[in-house]
Amino acid sequence: MADVAESEGAESEGAAGADVVIVGASVGGLTVAQALRRRGFRGSLALIGDERELPYDRPPLSKEVLSGQWPPARTRLRERPELDGLDLDLRLGQPAVALDAARRRITLRDGEALRYGRLVVATGAHARRLPGQAELAGVHTLRTLDDSARLRDDLRTARRTVVVGAGVLGCEIAATVRGLGRPVTLLEPAPHPMERLLGPTIGAELARLHTEHGVRMLTSTPVAGLVGADGRVTGVRTASGEVVPGDVVVVAVGARPATDWLAGSGLTVDDGLVCDDRCRAADGVYGVGDVARFGASGAAERGVRLENRTNATEQAMFVAADILGAVARYRPVPYFWSDQYRVRIQVYGTVPARSSIRIVEGTLDSRRFVAHAETAGRLVGVIGWNSPGRLRTARGLLHEAVGPEPAAPLSGQA
Repeated sequence: MADVAESEGAESEGAAGADVVIVGASVGGLTVAQALRRRGFRGSLALIGDERELPYDRPPLSKEVLSGQWPPARTRLRERPELDGLDLDLRLGQPAVALDAARRRITLRDGEALRYGRLVVATGAHARRLPGQAELAGVHTLRTLDDSARLRDDLRTARRTVVVGAGVLGCEIAATVRGLGRPVTLLEPAPHPMERLLGPTIGAELARLHTEHGVRMLTSTPVAGLVGADGRVTGVRTASGEVVPGDVVVVAVGARPATDWLAGSGLTVDDGLVCDDRCRAADGVYGVGDVARFGASGAAERGVRLENRTNATEQAMFVAADILGAVARYRPVPYFWSDQYRVRIQVYGTVPARSSIRIVEGTLDSRRFVAHAETAGRLVGVIGWNSPGRLRTARGLLHEAVGPEPAAPLSGQA
């Protein structure tokens, strides 16, 4: 087992620091710390987070927390005594604002500099916004516990809610709002909800599910901007000029990697921190989770960035092993799940736009099925709809079918 040696300069020149510094205290960053300790790592660890909350899980924010079924504390990944047991320097509410990769040093918002032997960048992503969003009350994004609490408060008195974007997050929020008995309109520029993740056939089935539960579904409807009066949102203007009224608007149009603090660091940033097939961005620097674009090989390669919880944890465990001397290539089978109403949707692999969809178990009408996505006769994705038990072999099937090639991008909140 290889410890990260102090000779790397983690605490030289009189500066504070640690053998391994992890920037980002969500599931990816915390999992790196846990995996290192579990594997016997005895060096010093620092975990840096920009939020003051103890590390928490994000998928429940759009469902259990937003609906009020869970108190916020239930989302915590570890309680304080368990974090103390990891023997780490935990710094919450103190984000990193700069990195000097040549000197192996990060700078925190309060101006303190921390040196490191190894650095793990796990800063996640920020929700994308619409122009003019910051000037209007009643407009929300959903990325943090505070976001979920603010949106829940607004929903208590909402007359009409509009959700912009029918990806995983937007669909989950719409389902939760309907569960609260509130009217909701779901706007999406593509012909079907979650079409990029499910394909048109199953995307159409998802649209029917939402419509059956009372969601007003407006697909093939690009958004031009927000409409407001007296500082409060009153609706959403579509590209056709129609105004969809809403006194609460949730913007769920994707996320951008949290890489602003890496400007001038010497690292390559291109819609994420560009890493090789061992998740390394530079000597001694790794990327984990939503922020990382892994698998790049050469200047022309951007690699793949996956936005889902499963990848964050798997990538974190891979990076911990690499820090301790393992040598392998990170080649995951992408996976995400989404709970909407009483339906659990699971996807292994990817569903490219031109793939063919074949139902291999169950039927669409039964609302319990497994589908295969195939491209040029090759299996590239497996979709399960309320069929978790039948998906147990999906990962193995895709490993055999896809082989060592990196998967195509897949984005999802869960």
